[in-house]
Amino acid sequence: MRRKDKEVTRREDLLEMIARFKVCRLGLWDGREVYMVPLNFGYEDRAGSLELFFHCAREGRKLDILQSRPAASFEMDGDHMLIEGKNPCLYSYAYACVMGRGTVEILQEDGEKMHALSRIMLQQTGREAAFTPAMVRAVCVLRLRVESMSGKLQAACPELPSA
Repeated sequence: MRRKDKEVTRREDLLEMIARFKVCRLGLWDGREVYMVPLNFGYEDRAGSLELFFHCAREGRKLDILQSRPAASFEMDGDHMLIEGKNPCLYSYAYACVMGRGTVEILQEDGEKMHALSRIMLQQTGREAAFTPAMVRAVCVLRLRVESMSGKLQAACPELPSA
């Protein structure tokens, strides 16, 4: 990251940011172009290993790509705030983001899928939920094992001299 003063590296800080976010964008390479897709997500940090969970339809472009190329990049952001200035050049925007990469797998076992779906519900609603086997079999569930990640806190820019 070019601006080291804005970089977030402490795992605890990155996890606090992730806990506030609701949407994660996956970047997938199909061999010709990058396919970006926003998804609701859940996560779990187990013994220093971070996993992100997603659900989707049981067919589609995303799954077609993942079956041949499971490597993915991800990005999530939040805490957005416009900072107004005296003139257009003094406006700024504050936000927080987490970016990284990992490998995605399609979960097959009902128990793993139920756990992942429960983590997604916890992230999105603040409550865990119970799922029947029929509910679990109706969707595809993905797990991204995070291999690396970094974060950024973009705060208000210091005021520049007026023109």
